[in-house]
Amino acid sequence: MNEKGRSFPVDPNLPRWLCQNCHHYLCITGVDSYADKFLNDSSRSGLQGSSMHGANSVLGSARMDNSFVVLSKQKPPAQGAPPRPRGGAVQSDSGQSGKAMDESFVVVYKSESSSDGGGNHLPSPDGGPNGPLQPNNSGFNSTITVLKRAFEIATTQTQVEQPLCLECMRVLTDKLDKEVADVNRDIEAYEACLKRLEGEPRDVLSEADFLKEKLKIEEEERKLEAAIEEVEKQNAEVNAQLKELELKSSKFKDLEERYWHEFNTFQFQLISHQEERDAILAKIEVAQAHLELLKRTNVLNDAFPIWHDGEFGTINNFRLGRLPKIPVEWDEINAAWGQACLLLHTMCQHFWPKFQYRIKILPMGSYPRIMDSNKNTYELFGPVNLFWSTRYDRAMTLFLTCLKDFAEFAKSKDQENNIRPDDWFKLPYKIENDRVESYSITQSFNKQENWTKALKYTLCNLKWALYWFVGNTNFQPLSPAAVSRAEVASGSLYTKRGSDSKSEFR
Repeated sequence: MNEKGRSFPVDPNLPRWLCQNCHHYLCITGVDSYADKFLNDSSRSGLQGSSMHGANSVLGSARMDNSFVVLSKQKPPAQGAPPRPRGGAVQSDSGQSGKAMDESFVVVYKSESSSDGGGNHLPSPDGGPNGPLQPNNSGFNSTITVLKRAFEIATTQTQVEQPLCLECMRVLTDKLDKEVADVNRDIEAYEACLKRLEGEPRDVLSEADFLKEKLKIEEEERKLEAAIEEVEKQNAEVNAQLKELELKSSKFKDLEERYWHEFNTFQFQLISHQEERDAILAKIEVAQAHLELLKRTNVLNDAFPIWHDGEFGTINNFRLGRLPKIPVEWDEINAAWGQACLLLHTMCQHFWPKFQYRIKILPMGSYPRIMDSNKNTYELFGPVNLFWSTRYDRAMTLFLTCLKDFAEFAKSKDQENNIRPDDWFKLPYKIENDRVESYSITQSFNKQENWTKALKYTLCNLKWALYWFVGNTNFQPLSPAAVSRAEVASGSLYTKRGSDSKSEFR
C-alpha cells in the first residue's frame, strides 16, 4: 500500500477499503474476533448490535493521535506465506504509542481462526488461486460482513459515506462539533426569548370593554360597507363612460390608420422627389467644383513646383545651391537652373511685346544660357571654378535683372487694372544688381552658405512672380482663393526676418 509517497509492508490478504473523502486506500484490522461473535450470535438484532459494538470498539480503541497502528497476528503464518511481524514488533509499537505519525491509514493483520477452504478467495499476488498466499475464506468473509455492516450503520447515523481514514474522520468530527455548537447556541437563544415572553405582563379586556370595542368595530364595518357601495356605483358609472370612450377610441383609431396610410404615401413621394433633387444638386455642385478647379488650374503652377529642402530652395525637387557639408552635384544644380529659366522665359514670352524682353533667356534643358542686350551669351551651367567664374556669375546676375524687370512690369499691370497701391505686386526680397537682400548671387570669392541663401531667395521671388502670373493671365485681379494660397505657400516656405517682411508677403 502506497500512501503519501511512502511504502509500508501490508498483508495482501487483508481487505482494502477506499476512503470516501480523500480516495486513499486503508486497511482495518482486529475485526476477526468480533466477526466470530457476530456470526455465532443466535439473534439477528443481537448480531447487529454486537457487530456495531465490536466495530466501534475497534475504531474507538485506537488513539486518534496514532495514524498508523500495527497489531499482532493471532495465528502463525501458513506454509509458504510471507513472514509477519513478531511480538517484539508489537511491543516496540506499543512502546511508542504516544508518538504521532504522519501516515493516515491503519495496517492490521487479519485473524485466521477458521481453516475451511470453501468460499471465494482473494487473488494471490502471483496471479493464481494456488499461490503462496491463500487466506481462510470463512474468516475473510466474516471480516467483510462485520465491516460492511458497521460502515452502513455509521453512514446512516452520520449522513456521510463510510469508511473514512483517520485524517478525514478527524476533519468530519471537527465539523460536526461546530454544527452541534451552533445548534446549542440557537437553542439557548430560543429559550431566552421564550422566558422573556413568559415574563411580560398580559392585558385582558373586561366584558364591558370588549362589548364597547365590538360595537365600535361593527359601526366602522357598516361605514366601510356603505363606502364600498358608493364606490361600486361610481365604478359602474366609470365603466359605462369607459365603454363609450372605447367606441370613440376605435373610431379615432380607424381615422388615424387611414391618415397614416395617406401620410406614408405622401412621405414616400416626397422622399423620392427629394432624392431626385439632391442627386441633381450634387451633380451641379460637382460640376461647379470641377469648373472652379479648372478656372484656378494653371499649367505653370503644376509644372514648376517651388519648395524648399532645408537650407536649399528647390524647383521640381532639384536643389539649387551647395554647402560645404552637402556638396550637391552640378547636374542637379544645372537641372534646377534649367527649370527656373524655362519658367521665367515662359512668363516673359506670354506678355511680349508689352513686356520689353531686353534680356533673353535661352532655356536649353540642363544647359541654359542668358543673352544680354548686346547679344552676348553667357552659360548658366557648371561645373565652374569656385574662385574665378565670371561668365557664370554674369549669367546669374542677368537672370536676376530679368526677374526684376518682370516684377516692375507686373507692378505696372496692377496700376493699369486700378488695384489699390497697397496691393501692387512687390517682390518679397529686394533685388539690387547682383544681390538679393544682402546676399550676393555671384560665386567668385563668396561663401557657399551666402550663395545658397541668395539662390533660395531668388526662387522665392520667382515663386511670388508665378502666383501673380497665375492670377493675371486673363487680365483679372487675383482671386481671394489664389491670394490665400500664395500667402500660405510663400509664408511657410520663406519666412523673412523683421516686421516689414509680413506686409511684403501679403
